[in-house]
Amino acid sequence: MNFETFLKQIMNLSENKSTKFSESSEYIKNTVNQLDRNSLLDIVKEIGTIPEQITASSSCEKLFSKASDCILAKCFTELGIPSVAVNERGNSADIIAKSIHGYTLVADAKTFRLSRTAKNQKDFKIDTLSNWRGSEHDYALLVAPYFQYPSTTSQIYSTSLEKSVCLLSWEHILFLLINHIKENDILSLESIWNIPVRIARDTRIAFADKMNCQFPYINRMLCERISKPTEEFIKHLECCKVHTCQRGNTELRYLNDEKEKIKKLTKDEAISELLKSKKVLERISTIEKFMSSLSYQGEN
Repeated sequence: MNFETFLKQIMNLSENKSTKFSESSEYIKNTVNQLDRNSLLDIVKEIGTIPEQITASSSCEKLFSKASDCILAKCFTELGIPSVAVNERGNSADIIAKSIHGYTLVADAKTFRLSRTAKNQKDFKIDTLSNWRGSEHDYALLVAPYFQYPSTTSQIYSTSLEKSVCLLSWEHILFLLINHIKENDILSLESIWNIPVRIARDTRIAFADKMNCQFPYINRMLCERISKPTEEFIKHLECCKVHTCQRGNTELRYLNDEKEKIKKLTKDEAISELLKSKKVLERISTIEKFMSSLSYQGEN
């Protein structure tokens, strides 16, 4: 299964109004658990980017987010750390993993649209991850697209150090998988998840620098743990950058096609589409039903 097939499955499930979200989530989880290694690698390359064809805040976007949780859980399992994507949402971690070395971690998979502009601290949920870890788990980990992290300075970096939440990317996870890294009796990846603590106690880093991008440190420390030269990861990032641009061209083609379709709409068709996009008729119907349940007839 490649990413396109996986995406089509997500979209088809979300369009089926007779299927509950919990049922669709379970179906996706089972599909992910059955992925072979090549299929997983293909999907990991793409899963960090939400396709523009998925409507924002839709049930499809919600299912795509759930799918990313399942994919990240599968990645941890491939890395030798048995992991599950938790069904419950809210005050619990999306992903929980337990190592044979005795530690546990919680993780959150983040996905963004290429058209997404400003991203601030609340988009990365670092405080939430820290709360999810609590006293029950040892580490908290955020995985987001590498090139969607702030490239210079940001409060998310100082907060990650303060809260000891490890910032990694899908590109880091892919690099580990490509190199067949797997925990065993000899190899533990614990020092990777503990990177923010190691950075925070480095006396060579001034307090004023805590908001600087951490990835030069993260990249070096990750490569040291798996005995790979940092230059090899930099080459990997260049390949990922090319792939991201190719994905960008795909998204641009979709949006340009949508632009041309809109330009060809008649006035009535345009009004209908606008009403649909703003869900005006649905909102009117909901309010009318609510008022009817109160046995109240207001002015029309």
